[in-house]
Amino acid sequence: MSKVVLITGGSSGIGKAIGEFLFHKGFTVYGTSRNPEKVTNSVFPLIALDVRSAESIQLAVAKVISISKRIDVVINNAGVGITGPIEETATAEMRNNFETNFFGPIEVIKAVLPQMREQKSGLIINITSIAGYMGLPYRGIYSASKGALEIITEAISMEVKSFGINLVNVAPGDFATNIASGRYHAPVVSGSAYESTYGNTLKQMDEHVDSGSNPDEMAMAIYQIIIDKNPKLHYKVGSFMQKFSIVLKRILPDRIYESMLMNHYKL
Repeated sequence: MSKVVLITGGSSGIGKAIGEFLFHKGFTVYGTSRNPEKVTNSVFPLIALDVRSAESIQLAVAKVISISKRIDVVINNAGVGITGPIEETATAEMRNNFETNFFGPIEVIKAVLPQMREQKSGLIINITSIAGYMGLPYRGIYSASKGALEIITEAISMEVKSFGINLVNVAPGDFATNIASGRYHAPVVSGSAYESTYGNTLKQMDEHVDSGSNPDEMAMAIYQIIIDKNPKLHYKVGSFMQKFSIVLKRILPDRIYESMLMNHYKL
């Protein structure tokens, strides 16, 4: 019997790549989108789901269970980017980012746990970010939301282990997706104290995404995790330097690491 996989944010980017890869490997795949009726090129079914709505999540999970009678793997992939100086970023936008990147995955986990507990098995994979391992300039809220998801996963993992359920974090680096076009950008304000540095950093961030790795690398990594009987808690997927930056943060003095990041972003 093929495993049943639910992927949030499955209509584009990394989520779509993962879904297509698993579909062709014989998995029963359900993706989600806020507006599935607008997506016409998906090889797997898309279900309406907005991670900011607990009711929407409950309905989507119930639909999968009613059709397939189980959920074996959940991939919390839906997320949004946000950039801007903290001083000039609207608090409402910060809250919206956390609703999507942090509270949304938690609500999905809460919705699927009863079914997985009944099955006495399940795998929940949270897509975080290498950015979640460090506070990045002008991406502080994004870093914080993804870092928070990394930490909460560690806690939930211990709470549900006895039920036969595994939780995993997968932190990608830069991948060539449409995340840059969909994220919230605090405007570059003319005459602002941050006008020059934020404007230049914004261009650099977009260039990194445009030249990022193929999302199929993430799909392969997720597949390997699913077929592993004893998956690790944390995985990083990205270029050598992106993954090595986490190692450097652990071994370098704080201010030296900070200077290295500032130099990278030309601050």
